[in-house]
Amino acid sequence: MSSEQQPPSGDHFVKSAEKTLAVLLAFNGGSAELTVSQVAEATELTRAAARRFLLTLVDLGYVRAAGSHYSLTPRVLDIGAGFLAGLDLPKIAGPHLHQLALDLDESATLSILDADEIVYIARAAAPRLHAVTINLGNRLPAWATSMGRMLIAELPESFQEQFLERVEISPFTDHTVSSAEELGEELRRIREQGWCLVSQELDDGLRGLAVPVRRGDETLAALNVSLHTSHLRGLSVENDLVPQLQQVAEAIAADFGGRADFGGHSDFGGHSDFGGRTE
Repeated sequence: MSSEQQPPSGDHFVKSAEKTLAVLLAFNGGSAELTVSQVAEATELTRAAARRFLLTLVDLGYVRAAGSHYSLTPRVLDIGAGFLAGLDLPKIAGPHLHQLALDLDESATLSILDADEIVYIARAAAPRLHAVTINLGNRLPAWATSMGRMLIAELPESFQEQFLERVEISPFTDHTVSSAEELGEELRRIREQGWCLVSQELDDGLRGLAVPVRRGDETLAALNVSLHTSHLRGLSVENDLVPQLQQVAEAIAADFGGRADFGGHSDFGGHSDFGGRTE
């Protein structure tokens, strides 16, 4: 810690807590993986001390070790989960989802990433009759949905690689991706273009379109609409629907706090896609 940022002093102050946070914050410097020496330099700890803190965080599940390199695990998100929950993203997103559902006559959904699944946290059903009933909290495998792929594509490459190594692909339809390699190519394309379209991979005749909801450089969730081919009314996915979804996602992020930036890529993916049959 530099002399310009002296910590508070007093009987209450726990130096080990300060050092633990310093080790975690060392990974904010733009590199997803660090060596013991790099952590020691960033935190002004000795190599031996840095190694002990890293190994303790590995044991607690907040850091992952791969050879001589260390990286954060998604469990670090638990640290800020209470703060984000208190801001109530689903409640903020609700009016925006309902307006989007009215405008497109399609269901609109917000989801976050939980391990290898998406979880529905907010939804507005299509106004028409016989819309599919979806329950909040429903889960789907992230690899098979537009929101899940969008959120995975927002993760650092090291996390994506680990995901692709463990993912088990099973076909839902004849259109479903057939391998982790094919899925990896799709994730790279999604990351480059900033949106995701999954066409008839969960159900024949049904497509899902998703964009990220970002606050600054953080991806909070994914926004999705279901697309039935008979309801597009001549609209272009890329030229009409994607900009509309991005505008809604930006409005949600603005109401939630911070500035949405659809030009960059975030290091964090958050819950879900359609728990019934939306991709």
